[in-house]
Amino acid sequence: MAKFRGIYPTTIDAKGRTSLPARFREILVESFGDDRFFLTNSSPVDLGGGMYSSGLLIFPYREFFTFEENFQNSKGLTSAQRESIINIIINPAVELTVDKLGRFLVPPHLRKGAALERDILFVAAMDKIKIWSQSEWDKVQIQNIRNFPSGTEAAAELGL
Repeated sequence: MAKFRGIYPTTIDAKGRTSLPARFREILVESFGDDRFFLTNSSPVDLGGGMYSSGLLIFPYREFFTFEENFQNSKGLTSAQRESIINIIINPAVELTVDKLGRFLVPPHLRKGAALERDILFVAAMDKIKIWSQSEWDKVQIQNIRNFPSGTEAAAELGL
């Protein structure tokens, strides 16, 4: 099964239309058997100092239902954590498909929360796709560098 890989810069117009990269469209159909997908908020990223950033997350169609089932059967979350996942990830999710030109409309409620205005990135996340505004992605990358497990045994086991 092919995984999503790569980072694709593109734009989103004032009405919220953008194009899903052609390679990602191919993988949706070839590996996940459906051109439909769910779009929702991604998990917030702690940038430190009380600052958070969030992008959007594309789940292949059936993968979203698997996520919901896993969530319902999950253990170890507090009621407040469960409510946060419901309100941030599950409730805002919308089912979408691309048109003949590969475009789709990002609903206003999701565009606003992810600060999507013009320059955006589609970022592969193996079995999902993330969408970030370029400016928010730059902030998240700084945090990713801080969090990187340099010099750890875990990184060595991965061959890094």
